[in-house]
Amino acid sequence: MSEHNRGTKPQGGRPMGGPMGGGAMAGGGEKANDFKGTMKKLLKYLGAYKISIVVVIIFAAASAVFSIVGPKILGNATTTLFEGVMNKIAGTGKGVDFNYIGQIIAELLGLYILSAVFGYIQGFIMSGVAMKVSYRFRREIAEKINRMPLKYFDGTNHGEVLSRVTNDVDTVSQTLNQSLTQIITSATTVVGVLVMMLTISWQMTLVALAIIPISMALIILVIKQSQRFFKEQQVFLGHLSGHAEEMYGGHVVMKAFNGEEKSIEKFDEYNNKLFGVAWVSQFLSGLMMPIMNFIGNLGYVVICILGGYLVVNNKITVGDIQAFIQYVRSFTQPIAQLANISNIFQQTAAAAERVFEFLDEDEEVSETESPVKLQEVKGNVDFEDVHFGYNPDKIIINDFSSKIKSGQKVAIVGPTGAGKTTMVKLLMRFYDVNAGKILVDGHDIKDFTRADLRKMFGMVLQDTWLYNGSIMENIRYGRLDATDEEVIAAAKAAHVDSFVHTLPDGYNMILNEEASNVSQGQKQLITIARAILADPRILILDEATSSVDTRTEVQIQKAMNNLMKNRTSFIIAHRLSTIRDADLILVMQHGDIVEQGNHEELLLKNGVYANLYNSQFDEVEAS
Repeated sequence: MSEHNRGTKPQGGRPMGGPMGGGAMAGGGEKANDFKGTMKKLLKYLGAYKISIVVVIIFAAASAVFSIVGPKILGNATTTLFEGVMNKIAGTGKGVDFNYIGQIIAELLGLYILSAVFGYIQGFIMSGVAMKVSYRFRREIAEKINRMPLKYFDGTNHGEVLSRVTNDVDTVSQTLNQSLTQIITSATTVVGVLVMMLTISWQMTLVALAIIPISMALIILVIKQSQRFFKEQQVFLGHLSGHAEEMYGGHVVMKAFNGEEKSIEKFDEYNNKLFGVAWVSQFLSGLMMPIMNFIGNLGYVVICILGGYLVVNNKITVGDIQAFIQYVRSFTQPIAQLANISNIFQQTAAAAERVFEFLDEDEEVSETESPVKLQEVKGNVDFEDVHFGYNPDKIIINDFSSKIKSGQKVAIVGPTGAGKTTMVKLLMRFYDVNAGKILVDGHDIKDFTRADLRKMFGMVLQDTWLYNGSIMENIRYGRLDATDEEVIAAAKAAHVDSFVHTLPDGYNMILNEEASNVSQGQKQLITIARAILADPRILILDEATSSVDTRTEVQIQKAMNNLMKNRTSFIIAHRLSTIRDADLILVMQHGDIVEQGNHEELLLKNGVYANLYNSQFDEVEAS
């Protein structure tokens, strides 16, 4: 586990600002396999919000334009102030025209207020669009998960699916919320500022433009050197995080086997490597600000000398120099931002591609258009020539046929890995049979909707599932509209009521995230109470007593006997002594059903079941 990168994101150079207003370009992250195709899909996805996005573009551009005009107007104020002071010193003409300067200040104030208002409005609208897209993505992913076949999750890491719901959607959302409007304002600013610089002096504009490729070339050189170390930093950070997660997750086991010293050694190894590459990457990244400062200061020196020369020759005014310097600062920053955003869009395309890939995954076989609706479920189950394999070319169940009558108790037994749980998955239609039929009350299970089919079944599994809520709420999960009285009645039938009053807050006690504040046996009884409350006609009990002590097993067995009354029951059992009274025992081996009959019949056959039963009996005798 610790050898994998745990969702950490690649880092590039941190944004730096110097006198020239530049910023460093971020390092490359994960790239999409099909950038153009993914961006087309994303744009199509955003089509539902095109009016809002158009408004955002207009407002963002307007906000940038209002900001761009400001330095030119402020330059006029500087020129007026300078000329008035010089006239006063020379004793010619009138002094400073403060009325005109006041008008300019009022104009500037109005422009900047308009720019801020337009910026606020576009930000407000774009935030709404980004949140709506995130909401829609997450909702579609959640709905998609419920339509996915179980085989997808058999071969996919759960953390991978979770990462698409969280990290990938967040990446797309942040890009829409921040980078999209930044592209608009940066592009508008670059074009607008370039035009304003040319209106002041084409000579100084050429000098400013000549500085940019020099600084960018030096930055790219540093980024290329640092990027390798940033990637290594993320790798070792993943190793360190993974090791820490493993050690904390298995803290008790680690201490039980005296693994503290080895754990610390491994942690130190990863930590030292992380320190080495992180130090170098941060040092190289830190060089970018001094580089930008140095190149920027050289540029300002050249611009000021050239500007002074042009002022002396009456080609421009003093205020134009001041305005031009402001424009230079405004010009280099959005160029660096656009370079940085191009990398962000690569990461966004990669995240969006993963989301779209998941949404395009094959779904379960479509529901029947005319589903069967039973007025009353009796619980008869027939297997007719069932063939099944997780892979079509490897069939593990061949020609299985059996008729189970309503109310019968059917046990499925066999060694570990024999395929006992496979039969349960077929019954619940988590998988569809390759050939043959499974019938419930004479109807093919494919003729029911999956929801209606699964309502007929109640499940009590070996691995209990309880969520973070009260005991009352966890039992009520079996039937959400049940009253408190019905919940308590189910709890009494499952022997939950006998221990719940000893717990703090009784039925209102909140189970923690892993329900570790109740015992394994108590968890199992709560899940049985949930199944009793659901009142299904067909039950599936999957080794429900395998992980508890003998005394708790007896209590659980009593609860299950209450649950199984007058219901068709399928019991996956490891301890064969618990299913001797079953009406039918299906014996599985190597994924196939090799024997079926009741306890006495199977013992007389002296086959697989007899060997399993006798071996368990011999183990008991030996102990």
